[in-house]
Amino acid sequence: MRRTEFYNHPNFYKVALAVMIVARLLLNALIPLMDQTEARYSEIARIMADTGNWITPQIDYDTPFWAKPPLSTWLSAISIKIFGVNEFAVRFPAFAISLLLVWLMKPFAKRAGVPLLLPAFVLFTLPEFLLHVGVVSTDMTLLLSITLMMVSFWETVNDGKRIWRYLFFMAIGLGFLAKGPIILLLTGPPLFAWTVWFKSFRKVLFSFPWLIGILIVFAVAFPWYWLAEKTTPGFLEYFFVGEHYKRFFDASWTGDKYGFPKIQPFGIIWVFLFSLALPWILFFANKIVRQPKVILKDRWLLFLALWILWTPVFFTSSKSLIHTYILPCCFPLALFVATYFENIKNKKTYIYSALVLPALSVLIILLAFVPGVFENNTNTDKYILRDYKGENLFYLSEKTYSSQFYSRGRVKTIPAEKLDSLKTNNQDFLLLVRKRDKASLPASPDLVKVGESKKSLLYRFH
Repeated sequence: MRRTEFYNHPNFYKVALAVMIVARLLLNALIPLMDQTEARYSEIARIMADTGNWITPQIDYDTPFWAKPPLSTWLSAISIKIFGVNEFAVRFPAFAISLLLVWLMKPFAKRAGVPLLLPAFVLFTLPEFLLHVGVVSTDMTLLLSITLMMVSFWETVNDGKRIWRYLFFMAIGLGFLAKGPIILLLTGPPLFAWTVWFKSFRKVLFSFPWLIGILIVFAVAFPWYWLAEKTTPGFLEYFFVGEHYKRFFDASWTGDKYGFPKIQPFGIIWVFLFSLALPWILFFANKIVRQPKVILKDRWLLFLALWILWTPVFFTSSKSLIHTYILPCCFPLALFVATYFENIKNKKTYIYSALVLPALSVLIILLAFVPGVFENNTNTDKYILRDYKGENLFYLSEKTYSSQFYSRGRVKTIPAEKLDSLKTNNQDFLLLVRKRDKASLPASPDLVKVGESKKSLLYRFH
């Protein structure tokens, strides 16, 4: 009797998916918040939960954060209200979104006649996606919005349930709350190209309730934008002109209030795609090269191919981007692979390769319990503040977002020239100093080093 290979047994995918989900949940609780990006968004959510200001995200108390809309911050702030101020809470919305994305695969899996476990397995083994299941950022809410919009379009033009035609417009509104008008730029062109190729104008035109739909978009997104501009005038100009034009087309833009120009080589987005969507992106590329005519004739395969390819095409000429911009490619890539899954050659090789990162995540969980590994090798101020009890706390020159989060917003910035004024008050305080700034610290017998991490030193004055 011929032995059934493990990768042909449904239980393998059940167990593998369960292990990946549990491992990701554990990592969400164990890994500290890293500077800069993740700690920054976590601190913005903590301040929102603390102040109860749900209109204006704040990067520090009374300092508005205009770079992104609030959807992801709302979700993390609500999670903080439920689970408390900790890493698990701020990351939980990204995890919940990942499960919702799997649920959105159900109609596709049903139409294709494949078990839902297969596209879910592929999705969770994509490095970029697995990483973002536990990252505090705006990218997962944008991914959810894009996916809901694309799923709703497909279901509507294929005579799915009526609810999809309304969810299509709700997804647009959510996209504006997640990251802004970029949702239309990342979805409109591939949908238009697909419609033109298959001459489906009439079907698309009469399948959607356009007037009601536009009202839905405005009802979902407009109130917040109006309130945000009213509360902090100048937001709309900065957000739409600066963040959505100059950021992408002017790498030397100096108006960025919250970061720095990210000058990348031309076409770097393709490097990100082919390195962070391994191994399944290689399967997709092979099909595109070897079977272009098959894909061009198939409504479903071309829909997925356009969805996958448009994002990197759009960002090819942009020099101001990061690897997270390939995240919208993950969902359709998982569905594309699942469509062919039963007939994949070298399936065993693909699966072994796909499981490398999940295996590493299990190893990281084990390393979390080895003393000193995280403390000495992570870019965070969590561990140096583990014994912090609410004393006066200052950061020399410029505080970090992780120090803000883990001190519950109590840390204050102080320039080196003002340290003497603190000392003359004869008041006990703690002082955080980046190791690179140690030379600017004035020598004083009253400053005693009481802690050290990978990047910072902690002193006590008494």
